[in-house]
Amino acid sequence: MKKKAIVLYSGGLDSTTCVTMAQADGFEVNALSFSYGQRHSVELEKAKKFAPDIGVDQHLVIDIDMRKIGGSALTADIDVPKDRPINEEIPVTYVPARNTVFLSYALAWAEALGAFDIYIGVNALDYSGYPDCRPEFIAAFETMANLATKAAVTNEGQYRIHTPLLHLTKAEIIQQGMNLGVDYAMTHSCYDPSDEGLACGKCDSCILRLKGFSEAGQIDPVPYMEKC
Repeated sequence: MKKKAIVLYSGGLDSTTCVTMAQADGFEVNALSFSYGQRHSVELEKAKKFAPDIGVDQHLVIDIDMRKIGGSALTADIDVPKDRPINEEIPVTYVPARNTVFLSYALAWAEALGAFDIYIGVNALDYSGYPDCRPEFIAAFETMANLATKAAVTNEGQYRIHTPLLHLTKAEIIQQGMNLGVDYAMTHSCYDPSDEGLACGKCDSCILRLKGFSEAGQIDPVPYMEKC
């Protein structure tokens, strides 16, 4: 029998690539998505629609209303920045403690399923400077997971947080995904899509995505209102 893994799956480019990488590693994938009040819910709709097509064993969608907390352009009435230079500054699209919350749910589901492997598509190269995408955070969470769970402290197994995209450029992620058969038309990355679901082409996520496709020598298959 294949070992089980939990993969955080938003419906975006990185997380979809992560699903196929976990499958290539020989895992049975249990995909975990969140409806957290994000303004870019098109991404979640993509995840719901295409999860069966990418061969996940289960797809669980958890509702969390992070709009009650706010503090981010993705969960509050704050403008999404457009056409800004991508630098080390943490932008207003950072959602407070989001990856900590998401990984905590993934850990809970992993323990319930008897799985010890969790995949998350964080990246420390082509990203917007979020603190919860750094390797230090991932290492700290993995340590915590092995201190805070019955399965770990009773020696049933040790949890591992897999970050296969951590040190890849966006172009390298796209190239590896295409080699694994990912159809990127099934993904969405824009933080501020139109009512029709068109990507804006101007937010950090669109800029990084388009840069990655350009550097990979590929054409992004998703529709845009305009491209940077």
